[in-house]
Amino acid sequence: MAIEDTEYHRGLRLCLIGSGAISRRVAELIAANPDHPVELVAIGVQPGTPAQLWWPARVQRLEDPGELAAIRPDVVVEVASRDAVSQWGEAALRCAPRFVVCSASAFTDDALLAALLETARACNSQLVIAPGALGGLQALSGASLLAMESVTHTIAKPPAAWNGTAAAAVVDLATLAEATTLFEGSARQVAAAYPMNANAAVLSSLAGIGLDGTRVRLVADPSLRRNRHEIGARGAFGELRLSIENEAMPSNPKTSDMTALSLVRLLESYVGPLVV
Repeated sequence: MAIEDTEYHRGLRLCLIGSGAISRRVAELIAANPDHPVELVAIGVQPGTPAQLWWPARVQRLEDPGELAAIRPDVVVEVASRDAVSQWGEAALRCAPRFVVCSASAFTDDALLAALLETARACNSQLVIAPGALGGLQALSGASLLAMESVTHTIAKPPAAWNGTAAAAVVDLATLAEATTLFEGSARQVAAAYPMNANAAVLSSLAGIGLDGTRVRLVADPSLRRNRHEIGARGAFGELRLSIENEAMPSNPKTSDMTALSLVRLLESYVGPLVV
Protein backbone atom coordinates (compact mmCIF):
# COMPACT_ATOMS: atom_id res chain seq x y z
CA MET A 1 0.00 0.00 0.00
CA ALA A 2 1.33 3.44 -0.86
CA ILE A 3 2.21 5.93 1.83
CA GLU A 4 -0.43 8.64 1.78
CA ASP A 5 0.80 12.00 0.49
CA THR A 6 0.97 14.42 3.39
CA GLU A 7 0.77 18.22 3.40
CA TYR A 8 4.02 19.38 4.97
CA HIS A 9 4.93 22.83 6.15
CA ARG A 10 8.19 24.02 4.68
CA GLY A 11 10.93 22.03 6.39
CA LEU A 12 14.13 20.11 5.82
CA ARG A 13 14.27 18.97 2.18
CA LEU A 14 15.31 15.31 2.27
CA CYS A 15 16.58 13.08 -0.52
CA LEU A 16 16.87 9.38 0.28
CA ILE A 17 19.32 7.24 -1.70
CA GLY A 18 17.87 3.73 -1.85
CA SER A 19 14.37 2.30 -1.92
CA GLY A 20 14.67 -0.72 0.37
CA ALA A 21 13.32 -1.52 3.83
CA ILE A 22 15.07 1.32 5.69
CA SER A 23 14.05 3.91 3.12
CA ARG A 24 10.43 2.80 3.28
CA ARG A 25 10.40 2.83 7.08
CA VAL A 26 11.87 6.34 7.20
CA ALA A 27 9.28 7.56 4.71
CA GLU A 28 6.48 5.98 6.74
CA LEU A 29 7.65 7.61 9.97
CA ILE A 30 7.81 11.02 8.33
CA ALA A 31 4.45 10.68 6.58
CA ALA A 32 2.74 9.54 9.81
CA ASN A 33 3.05 13.07 11.24
CA PRO A 34 1.34 15.79 9.14
CA ASP A 35 3.41 18.43 10.98
CA HIS A 36 6.74 16.69 10.56
CA PRO A 37 9.58 19.17 9.92
CA VAL A 38 11.23 16.90 7.33
CA GLU A 39 9.95 16.87 3.74
CA LEU A 40 10.83 13.89 1.55
CA VAL A 41 11.38 15.44 -1.89
CA ALA A 42 13.31 12.77 -3.82
CA ILE A 43 14.49 9.16 -3.85
CA GLY A 44 17.67 8.17 -5.67
CA VAL A 45 17.81 4.71 -7.21
CA GLN A 46 19.80 2.71 -9.73
CA PRO A 47 18.65 3.06 -13.37
CA GLY A 48 15.97 0.50 -14.15
CA THR A 49 14.86 0.07 -10.53
CA PRO A 50 11.10 -0.64 -10.57
CA ALA A 51 8.89 1.98 -8.96
CA GLN A 52 7.71 0.95 -5.49
CA LEU A 53 4.05 1.06 -4.50
CA TRP A 54 4.89 2.94 -1.31
CA TRP A 55 6.55 5.90 -3.06
CA PRO A 56 4.52 9.08 -2.51
CA ALA A 57 3.37 10.42 -5.87
CA ARG A 58 5.01 13.83 -5.46
CA VAL A 59 8.46 12.50 -4.64
CA GLN A 60 10.93 12.88 -7.52
CA ARG A 61 12.82 9.85 -8.79
CA LEU A 62 16.54 10.36 -9.38
CA GLU A 63 18.77 7.93 -11.26
CA ASP A 64 21.94 9.98 -11.55
CA PRO A 65 23.90 11.96 -8.91
CA GLY A 66 24.01 14.86 -11.36
CA GLU A 67 20.27 15.35 -10.81
CA LEU A 68 20.73 16.28 -7.14
CA ALA A 69 21.50 19.95 -7.70
CA ALA A 70 18.13 20.65 -9.30
CA ILE A 71 16.12 19.53 -6.26
CA ARG A 72 18.10 21.68 -3.78
CA PRO A 73 18.22 19.15 -0.93
CA ASP A 74 19.06 20.24 2.63
CA VAL A 75 20.25 16.73 3.42
CA VAL A 76 20.97 13.60 1.38
CA VAL A 77 20.72 10.29 3.22
CA GLU A 78 22.20 7.05 1.89
CA VAL A 79 20.17 3.99 2.91
CA ALA A 80 21.20 1.71 0.06
CA SER A 81 24.64 0.09 0.00
CA ARG A 82 28.38 0.60 0.22
CA ASP A 83 28.49 1.19 -3.53
CA ALA A 84 25.89 3.95 -3.25
CA VAL A 85 28.16 5.87 -0.87
CA SER A 86 30.89 6.14 -3.48
CA GLN A 87 28.43 6.71 -6.33
CA TRP A 88 26.41 9.54 -4.72
CA GLY A 89 28.74 10.88 -2.03
CA GLU A 90 30.66 13.57 -3.87
CA ALA A 91 27.58 15.03 -5.57
CA ALA A 92 25.67 14.97 -2.28
CA LEU A 93 28.39 16.90 -0.45
CA ARG A 94 28.53 19.48 -3.25
CA CYS A 95 24.74 19.93 -3.43
CA ALA A 96 23.65 19.70 0.21
CA PRO A 97 24.94 20.90 3.57
CA ARG A 98 24.96 17.32 4.86
CA PHE A 99 25.43 13.82 3.45
CA VAL A 100 24.32 11.17 5.95
CA VAL A 101 25.67 7.64 5.50
CA CYS A 102 24.00 4.51 6.87
CA SER A 103 26.30 2.01 5.12
CA ALA A 104 29.24 2.76 7.39
CA SER A 105 31.06 -0.32 6.10
CA ALA A 106 31.86 1.71 2.97
CA PHE A 107 34.53 3.42 5.05
CA THR A 108 36.67 0.33 5.30
CA ASP A 109 37.90 1.93 2.07
CA ASP A 110 40.28 4.51 3.55
CA ALA A 111 40.71 6.26 0.20
CA LEU A 112 36.95 6.77 -0.17
CA LEU A 113 36.66 8.28 3.29
CA ALA A 114 39.61 10.60 2.64
CA ALA A 115 38.16 11.73 -0.72
CA LEU A 116 34.73 12.50 0.73
CA LEU A 117 36.23 14.39 3.65
CA GLU A 118 38.26 16.47 1.21
CA THR A 119 35.10 17.31 -0.74
CA ALA A 120 33.26 18.16 2.47
CA ARG A 121 36.01 20.59 3.51
CA ALA A 122 36.11 22.19 0.09
CA CYS A 123 32.32 22.63 -0.04
CA ASN A 124 31.84 23.54 3.63
CA SER A 125 29.48 20.58 4.01
CA GLN A 126 29.35 17.71 6.49
CA LEU A 127 29.80 13.96 6.11
CA VAL A 128 27.64 12.41 8.84
CA ILE A 129 27.70 8.74 9.82
CA ALA A 130 24.26 7.78 11.11
CA PRO A 131 24.05 6.06 14.53
CA GLY A 132 22.18 3.13 13.02
CA ALA A 133 21.14 0.43 15.48
CA LEU A 134 23.55 1.60 18.17
CA GLY A 135 23.03 3.93 21.10
CA GLY A 136 25.64 5.32 23.42
CA LEU A 137 28.08 6.16 20.65
CA GLN A 138 28.43 9.72 21.93
CA ALA A 139 29.97 8.29 25.09
CA LEU A 140 32.35 6.07 23.12
CA SER A 141 33.27 8.94 20.80
CA GLY A 142 33.89 11.25 23.73
CA ALA A 143 36.01 8.63 25.48
CA SER A 144 38.26 8.40 22.41
CA LEU A 145 39.54 11.91 23.07
CA LEU A 146 41.76 10.32 25.73
CA ALA A 147 44.01 7.28 25.39
CA MET A 148 42.02 4.06 24.95
CA GLU A 149 43.24 0.57 25.72
CA SER A 150 40.57 -1.53 24.01
CA VAL A 151 37.17 -1.59 22.32
CA THR A 152 35.21 -4.80 21.78
CA HIS A 153 31.90 -5.31 19.99
CA THR A 154 29.85 -8.50 20.01
CA ILE A 155 26.98 -8.75 17.53
CA ALA A 156 24.58 -11.60 18.31
CA LYS A 157 21.52 -12.35 16.21
CA PRO A 158 18.99 -15.17 15.77
CA PRO A 159 20.17 -17.74 13.19
CA ALA A 160 17.62 -16.57 10.61
CA ALA A 161 19.25 -13.13 10.57
CA TRP A 162 22.47 -14.71 9.24
CA ASN A 163 20.82 -16.37 6.23
CA GLY A 164 22.41 -15.31 2.97
CA THR A 165 25.78 -14.58 4.58
CA ALA A 166 29.07 -16.45 4.96
CA ALA A 167 27.63 -18.04 8.11
CA ALA A 168 26.06 -20.74 5.95
CA ALA A 169 29.54 -22.15 5.35
CA VAL A 170 30.31 -22.18 9.09
CA VAL A 171 27.22 -23.77 10.67
CA ASP A 172 23.84 -25.24 9.75
CA LEU A 173 21.70 -22.26 10.72
CA ALA A 174 18.46 -24.23 10.47
CA THR A 175 19.46 -26.76 13.14
CA LEU A 176 21.68 -24.64 15.39
CA ALA A 177 21.04 -25.58 19.03
CA GLU A 178 23.36 -23.24 20.93
CA ALA A 179 25.12 -19.91 20.61
CA THR A 180 27.95 -20.21 18.09
CA THR A 181 30.70 -17.77 17.17
CA LEU A 182 30.71 -17.28 13.41
CA PHE A 183 33.67 -14.94 13.09
CA GLU A 184 36.08 -13.02 15.25
CA GLY A 185 38.58 -10.40 14.19
CA SER A 186 39.10 -6.69 13.65
CA ALA A 187 36.24 -4.50 12.46
CA ARG A 188 37.97 -4.26 9.09
CA GLN A 189 38.18 -8.05 8.77
CA VAL A 190 34.55 -8.50 9.81
CA ALA A 191 33.42 -5.94 7.23
CA ALA A 192 35.24 -7.86 4.50
CA ALA A 193 33.84 -11.26 5.52
CA TYR A 194 30.28 -10.15 6.41
CA PRO A 195 29.60 -6.94 4.48
CA MET A 196 25.83 -7.14 4.94
CA ASN A 197 26.16 -7.25 8.73
CA ALA A 198 29.17 -5.02 9.26
CA ASN A 199 27.76 -1.50 9.47
CA ALA A 200 27.38 -1.52 13.24
CA ALA A 201 30.91 -2.88 13.76
CA VAL A 202 32.42 -0.24 11.52
CA LEU A 203 30.35 2.44 13.22
CA SER A 204 31.62 1.54 16.71
CA SER A 205 35.18 1.36 15.42
CA LEU A 206 35.02 4.82 13.83
CA ALA A 207 33.59 6.22 17.06
CA GLY A 208 36.38 4.60 19.08
CA ILE A 209 39.87 3.37 18.20
CA GLY A 210 39.54 2.56 14.53
CA LEU A 211 38.92 -0.34 12.19
CA ASP A 212 42.06 -2.27 12.99
CA GLY A 213 42.02 -1.76 16.77
CA THR A 214 38.40 -2.73 17.44
CA ARG A 215 37.80 -6.42 18.11
CA VAL A 216 34.48 -7.78 16.84
CA ARG A 217 32.73 -11.11 17.41
CA LEU A 218 29.74 -12.31 15.38
CA VAL A 219 27.40 -14.82 17.05
CA ALA A 220 24.38 -16.83 15.93
CA ASP A 221 22.23 -17.55 18.99
CA PRO A 222 18.97 -19.53 18.70
CA SER A 223 17.87 -18.33 22.15
CA LEU A 224 17.63 -14.74 20.94
CA ARG A 225 14.52 -13.11 19.54
CA ARG A 226 16.14 -9.71 18.97
CA ASN A 227 19.44 -8.52 17.56
CA ARG A 228 21.91 -7.79 20.37
CA HIS A 229 24.94 -5.50 20.47
CA GLU A 230 27.39 -5.53 23.36
CA ILE A 231 30.14 -2.91 23.33
CA GLY A 232 32.94 -2.66 25.86
CA ALA A 233 35.66 -0.03 26.09
CA ARG A 234 38.48 0.71 28.50
CA GLY A 235 40.88 3.63 28.69
CA ALA A 236 41.92 6.78 30.48
CA PHE A 237 38.25 7.85 30.69
CA GLY A 238 37.35 4.73 32.72
CA GLU A 239 35.28 1.78 31.51
CA LEU A 240 32.17 1.56 29.34
CA ARG A 241 29.75 -1.33 28.95
CA LEU A 242 26.81 -1.02 26.59
CA SER A 243 24.18 -3.64 25.76
CA ILE A 244 21.34 -3.08 23.29
CA GLU A 245 18.64 -5.45 22.02
CA ASN A 246 16.74 -4.18 18.99
CA GLU A 247 13.68 -5.51 17.24
CA ALA A 248 14.39 -6.44 13.64
CA MET A 249 12.44 -4.93 10.79
CA PRO A 250 9.62 -7.31 9.82
CA SER A 251 10.64 -6.94 6.17
CA ASN A 252 14.38 -7.44 6.79
CA PRO A 253 15.61 -9.56 9.73
CA LYS A 254 19.21 -8.46 9.07
CA THR A 255 18.33 -4.85 9.96
CA SER A 256 17.20 -3.43 13.30
CA ASP A 257 14.17 -1.16 13.31
CA MET A 258 16.23 1.23 15.45
CA THR A 259 18.27 2.01 12.33
CA ALA A 260 15.32 3.87 10.81
CA LEU A 261 14.08 5.29 14.11
CA SER A 262 17.44 6.81 15.03
CA LEU A 263 17.83 8.16 11.50
CA VAL A 264 14.54 10.04 11.68
CA ARG A 265 15.52 11.41 15.08
CA LEU A 266 18.84 12.57 13.63
CA LEU A 267 17.03 14.42 10.84
CA GLU A 268 14.68 16.04 13.35
CA SER A 269 17.67 17.31 15.32
CA TYR A 270 18.72 19.40 12.32
CA VAL A 271 15.52 21.48 12.44
CA GLY A 272 13.87 20.95 15.83
CA PRO A 273 14.01 23.45 18.70
CA LEU A 274 15.38 20.82 21.12
CA VAL A 275 18.31 18.47 20.51
CA VAL A 276 19.05 15.65 22.97
